[in-house]
Amino acid sequence: MTLTKKIIIFMIAGAILGLILNLSDLNQDPFVDTYLTGGLFHIIGQLFIKALKMMVVPLVFVSLFCGTTALREPAMLGSLGGRTLGLYLLTTAIALVVALTFALLIGVGSGAEIPTSLEYTAKADKSLIDVILNIIPSNPVMAMAEGNMLAVIVFAILLGFSASQAGEPGQKVIAFFKALNEVIMKLVMLIMQLAPYAVFAILTKVFAQLGIDAINTLAGYFFTVLGLLVFHALVIYPLILKAFAGLSPSVFLRKMEAAWSFAFGTSSSNATIPVTLRTVTERLGVNKAVGSFTIPFGATINMDGTAIMQGVATVFIAHAYGVDLTTTQLLTVVLMATMASIGSAGVPSAGLVMLQGVLLQVGLPVEGIALILGIDRLLDMTRTAVNITGDAAVTCIVAKSQNQLDETVFNDPNAGEIKD
Repeated sequence: MTLTKKIIIFMIAGAILGLILNLSDLNQDPFVDTYLTGGLFHIIGQLFIKALKMMVVPLVFVSLFCGTTALREPAMLGSLGGRTLGLYLLTTAIALVVALTFALLIGVGSGAEIPTSLEYTAKADKSLIDVILNIIPSNPVMAMAEGNMLAVIVFAILLGFSASQAGEPGQKVIAFFKALNEVIMKLVMLIMQLAPYAVFAILTKVFAQLGIDAINTLAGYFFTVLGLLVFHALVIYPLILKAFAGLSPSVFLRKMEAAWSFAFGTSSSNATIPVTLRTVTERLGVNKAVGSFTIPFGATINMDGTAIMQGVATVFIAHAYGVDLTTTQLLTVVLMATMASIGSAGVPSAGLVMLQGVLLQVGLPVEGIALILGIDRLLDMTRTAVNITGDAAVTCIVAKSQNQLDETVFNDPNAGEIKD
């Protein structure tokens, strides 16, 4: 059984058990409250949350270091690298602005009742000047220890750039970090193997305490994120593709079907790289030299689907805890999530890890992730499909700007199609 199926089964089981405990008033029983929902299930859920928190800094730092050093490879120099990076960051910023705006307009999470164990008092807001000044860490080790993610991101970029310029010593450091990155990715996957049991424990506790109201609250969050993901994939990307490259959105979307199905099933941009690369080169007519750079690069830094989730989740958690986000905090979310997308790993639920860094930066409780963890796996599959759609769209735009796109192949509905 796949991890996705296990999570869905345990998610449903946890919700059902929680509702049974709530509707039968067993959640009021001292034994159940002390040793089950407030004991065993609380411990399991919190251990998983702490394991995710443990991975925030190393995941961001090492992934971003490796991504920055990759930018300095000979094939990635010049206008190709600059345009690709610019377009990826542009689409991510658009995704965040749209997500935050819509989430604030509909008030997602407003009126949610938070269990006593999750109550939280908002921290004092930092001014925008303080946020900007703290981007450069006076002590990078302290920044990592305190979870100052903007400072960690900037330090990783600077260190990666320096390593790429340091000749043979730098190459040794890069080789070490690449190996370390593989180890960290493996650790993330090992932790995610515990997700079904954590989801069961967390949802049982949440539904036992919130009852049927939890369904309404979580449904609002779920369909808000899902709707924005579909909108970004089917409206924003086609508009950008048409505006920047004059290419047919309908042709592009039809040829993305195979990559979508694979991305949805694996929930991993990295695992989908071979399929996405084949789609852009053989079905969409992109030169292989361009595609071999932009697709792996995009799997590392282009996380529009993750950015949408982070934007909506931040508003949802803020409203659920009764915290009004200031303009400074909203700008910080856009800046933080856009930069953090560079460090998001293309593996299942890595965006959930990155969300904690965003919440820490704006002074919101990472414990709030417990409210959305149960349904995140379903959204993770969808946002992975959105991420690889962005990779392919930007690849086509960059290839067209470099005269490396065969429009005959792009417009041929049968080009690159695998026959039985």
